[in-house]
Amino acid sequence: MPASRLAWLDALRGLGAVAVLLEHLLPWFMPALRPYWFNLGMYGVLVFFLVSGYIIPVSLEGRGDVRAFWISRVFRLYPIYLLVAAAVLLMAFWVPVREQVPRDLSAVSAHVTMLLDVVHLGGLADTMWTLSYEMVFYLLVTALFVRGLHHRSGTFAVGFGAVAVVAGLVLSAPLLKGPWPAYVSGALFLVGMVCLISGRFRTAAAYVLGGMSVVLLIFGSFVPWLGAAILAVMFIGTAVRRWEQGTGGLWPVAVATVLVALAPVWSGQAGWWWVQPGVWFTTMALAGATFAGAMALRRRRLPGFLVRLGLISYSLYLLHHPLLRLVNSLVGDVRTMQPVVQVSLSAGFVVAVIGLSQLTYRYVELPMQRLGRRVAHWPSAGDSALSAPSAGVSPVKSSSFSLPTG
Repeated sequence: MPASRLAWLDALRGLGAVAVLLEHLLPWFMPALRPYWFNLGMYGVLVFFLVSGYIIPVSLEGRGDVRAFWISRVFRLYPIYLLVAAAVLLMAFWVPVREQVPRDLSAVSAHVTMLLDVVHLGGLADTMWTLSYEMVFYLLVTALFVRGLHHRSGTFAVGFGAVAVVAGLVLSAPLLKGPWPAYVSGALFLVGMVCLISGRFRTAAAYVLGGMSVVLLIFGSFVPWLGAAILAVMFIGTAVRRWEQGTGGLWPVAVATVLVALAPVWSGQAGWWWVQPGVWFTTMALAGATFAGAMALRRRRLPGFLVRLGLISYSLYLLHHPLLRLVNSLVGDVRTMQPVVQVSLSAGFVVAVIGLSQLTYRYVELPMQRLGRRVAHWPSAGDSALSAPSAGVSPVKSSSFSLPTG
């Protein structure tokens, strides 16, 4: 896929990042402007997950190389993630670390794996919870690729949609309790990553990590039905890609969408305003329409500012919430200030966080991505590639982080 044809995905990431930023900014700075007929944050997150589902599996297939895929993911995801984590810890002198973060080594393990939400632990930054599902998706897609089942995207979309409905009916809390899921998954993750990248026992490692990710998703997530629904959404994105390439139909997309829409309706864990049927359906519809609209316009020239926002979306996504907490602690309760002050502070914050994201993208993300590409070409101790038939799917260039991850 030529690089120019990825612009619509970057534009979607830009929209998603702005939506999440506004979801967190408005309640603290201008609560009167926050919409309640749909959820801005979940809208942005669903757009991100659709993008990840669309691009990441095909990116792995295009490479045909599990080792190169994971090296690129590590160098793409972790540098700015670790920088933000360190910044939050440094800011703890002024802004206390979130109460949801345990004060023990289970938090370290969960942050190393990024599997925070599926081992029911809070992240140092509020937005880190979504990275758990990105990581689950990567691990599962790798296992499917190794097994040769990666083309059955529609089946997995419908399957996870059905799991979401059932989980909503029968599970009201994670079954895997305590800190041990974080410790066990941390150990398996580190050993498994060594195997995937070195090539030694790669197939076994892929199966173990893929199976572990599904178990944690269903039985360890804070909200089991939501975790399964998110995986269904990501596989919906993949199924759309298969349909576009002529290797799959759209019926699984329709069925999975209905299942995801119904998942919270009878769930015992659906007391939040944003999963009430009207709000949830509207949020899903807007996210789907946004993705479909951008896809329909993918051969047209898109607004440059959205594409540029998409390029820095990962930094913007991770940086904005810790900075919001810092600003709020320094200036006080903005909600009680005059409207002109609220608008000025809001505009100033948006400009500042976008500027900072530009800097971290240029001086942290890009250099580390380049380093990752060089490292991926180093010879490995085991087999350097593990290929599977492409079934007519054309190779694509590696995407940027689709969660703004894929």
